[in-house]
Amino acid sequence: MKKILITGVNSYIGTSFEKWVSQYPDKYSVDFISIRDDHWKEKSFSGYDVIFHTAAIVHVKEDDTNKYFKINRDTTVELAKKAKKEGVKQFIFLSTMGVFGTETGYITKDTKPIPKTPYAQSKYEAEQILLGINSTDFNVSILRPPIVYGRGCPGNYVRLAKLAITLPIFPEIKNERSMIYIDNLSEFIRIIIDNSQGGIYFPQNKDYVNTTDLVRLIAKARGKEVKTSKVFNWAVAIGLKLSGTLRKVFGTFVYDKRISGGPGTLINGVKIDYEVVSFGESIISTEGRE
Repeated sequence: MKKILITGVNSYIGTSFEKWVSQYPDKYSVDFISIRDDHWKEKSFSGYDVIFHTAAIVHVKEDDTNKYFKINRDTTVELAKKAKKEGVKQFIFLSTMGVFGTETGYITKDTKPIPKTPYAQSKYEAEQILLGINSTDFNVSILRPPIVYGRGCPGNYVRLAKLAITLPIFPEIKNERSMIYIDNLSEFIRIIIDNSQGGIYFPQNKDYVNTTDLVRLIAKARGKEVKTSKVFNWAVAIGLKLSGTLRKVFGTFVYDKRISGGPGTLINGVKIDYEVVSFGESIISTEGRE
């Protein structure tokens, strides 16, 4: 049995992963720990096989950006060093696609991270230090997922869902986005735990997502119908150059499917398939309708 300790008692990804592996009660044991204060330093990590570190600071006031580095970098490194010292064999770090410092583009194995925000910079600096303490008996696994979505998930998906049911007409845009459904991400994490796998990973759904198609599916799952039109495409094109928010919605931003952690990834020489829920089914599930 794999004993797993997850940081972040209210983490969406952490709690979803615990729910996912609960279907294998004889294979995994999951505990949670808070790092909001220093009490975690008093807890023994001895006996755990894996630390899954999901806790992080995402938003702070502009005049308090040092918190990003204190929590996302320094505490992460402290956790990892303590884990290694106490015999934990694997440390999984939840990082971000934001380390690449862009809202659009095509990310390949050769794309260099250039983080531009304190949040992304703190995550990237933590990654670099963690890779420095990786060893044969302490596997560091770094996850840089794209947009994660699922029922109850906060973030960009929720904003799109609101647009799908409130806008009378939605732009007919040709774009592509990398996304991953929460159960597919949980299955990917389960597989790398089973294989005690280290490395940097970019898990995503098999197919890229078109924003207009996504909005149509969301509306349909909610019993609505959304009309689309290319009439506003000129305004969107201008907006893509001026607005980061519009780039996040209508821009193309994808991972090359051939990079590590993409669909068809080889782990220990075996091709893995972690898309346990298709895209269409995932939207129905996210919207809470059968």
